[in-house]
Amino acid sequence: MSSFRRSLAVSGVLLASALGAHADGFALHSPTIKPNSTLSDAQVFNGFGCSGKNISPALSWSGAPAGTKSFALTLYDPDAPTGSGWWHWVVYDIPATASGVPEGAGNGDGKGLPAGSVQGRTDFGAAGFGGACPPAGDKPHRYVFTVYALKVDKLEVPADGTAALVGFAVHANMLGEAKFSARYGRKN
Repeated sequence: MSSFRRSLAVSGVLLASALGAHADGFALHSPTIKPNSTLSDAQVFNGFGCSGKNISPALSWSGAPAGTKSFALTLYDPDAPTGSGWWHWVVYDIPATASGVPEGAGNGDGKGLPAGSVQGRTDFGAAGFGGACPPAGDKPHRYVFTVYALKVDKLEVPADGTAALVGFAVHANMLGEAKFSARYGRKN
């Protein structure tokens, strides 16, 4: 094997190892929601036929990749019968010094979020946490909580940008992600 090919192969192995180390160490946790569990009434929307408390859960993260300059946090239902899922919570420009958000931080005023954080518009039409509320009788939906480590301090999106637009900016600047899912369904 030529020295160029050998160097290329070694570089590839080192890069794969470095990326794997980032992915393995970045983790998202919640003291109130366990992965693959059923959401409680606290995380269920109050409206659209649902009667929950609409309280965002406490979330914490650790092991962010080197070079992280900010975080974004989302809650997404890929099972919503819309053809494109449903965005329940979008938070970005979370400072790199933050390691989580407390329970209830997703109120519309965002006062419980780390200073500088911005809540984007959800598919409910406003900023702030919107809890689970699948159609009655539908199979239980998956609710995916994700924290993204970003390589920029701030995302350049308009204040009234859609969740999809924020998602585009997040993915264009992502260094890593950590996630877990929970479920929720309603009977007829």
